[in-house]
Amino acid sequence: MFKDDIFKGKTVLVTGGRSGIGYAIAEYFLEHGAEVCIASRKEEPLKAAAEKLSEKGTCYYAVCDIREEDGIKNVVETIKEKSGKLDILINNAGGQFPSLAEDISRNGWNTVINNNLNGTFHMSQAMAKEFFLPKQEGIVVNIIANVFRGFPGMVHTGAARAGVDNMTKTLGVEWARKGIRVNAVAPGIIKSTGLENYPPQLLEGISAKIPMKRLGTTKEVADLVLFLASPFASYITGETMYVDGGQRLWGDVFELS
Repeated sequence: MFKDDIFKGKTVLVTGGRSGIGYAIAEYFLEHGAEVCIASRKEEPLKAAAEKLSEKGTCYYAVCDIREEDGIKNVVETIKEKSGKLDILINNAGGQFPSLAEDISRNGWNTVINNNLNGTFHMSQAMAKEFFLPKQEGIVVNIIANVFRGFPGMVHTGAARAGVDNMTKTLGVEWARKGIRVNAVAPGIIKSTGLENYPPQLLEGISAKIPMKRLGTTKEVADLVLFLASPFASYITGETMYVDGGQRLWGDVFELS
């Protein structure tokens, strides 16, 4: 679908780019000609990921906790130093843990909301003000989750990701006249390193609850992200697209026990 050089001359920031879906997105952009900056909290694995990705093209890293203003400023300064510009922002960083609503502590709730919702907004605002708004051009793709029917078993991230879904719609409208497109991708259950954070019993038999009877792949998520960032999607903004094998329409995700 994509020419190898379709993103040649473009600089892309992928938060949470050291592993899982973020890594696959970064790798795919590199394979199609982009220069990529990956950002994450822990420098050692982030550096290792950037070195591996550099085999595909120009890739560098910036240490950043998206919950912290200083971390976001570090990303801005790194991109200005290395590339001098930014064309595409992929908000992939986030985190959560499975829990029934009554068992989530105040700190657990606030941590997930601050990371998945607040961090995504502040990163988007900072990159827009520094790079996109001055040139009246830019692309944002937010990676959220399957919150189509709520998120039983993870109410904290469900609330945060739903907030990002609405933020995508709002920024898509506000920034449309300023040359910035904002869309979101909502992955279902994807076979990636992210699944290592969940108890094995929670995932047992989960493929049977998906109409396509299998888990998605990180490349299938990356395919959609690159489409939304490409000229093929030049008249699409404010949308959330699901890549979940139809799971949002049928079947519960987790057993609530």
